[in-house]
Amino acid sequence: MIRIDFSLLITLYLSIYVFGIIIYWVFSKRNKGKDLSLDPHFIWHCSVCTYTYINTREDNYTVCPRCGNYNKK
Repeated sequence: MIRIDFSLLITLYLSIYVFGIIIYWVFSKRNKGKDLSLDPHFIWHCSVCTYTYINTREDNYTVCPRCGNYNKK
């Protein structure tokens, strides 16, 4: 039977756990920004305050979130 000190066992366990978290974090960060795309149809510009905002609904008129002005596409 192989004898392992308790502190060595805890160190190995924590090292493997932290290494797994770092590997997961690296691979999740790599894939996160690739699938983002925005259709130019959803980007709106306010005619009064020139604020640019996003509205994902298929409306012809929207309300500017900054000044409350109605905008037409």
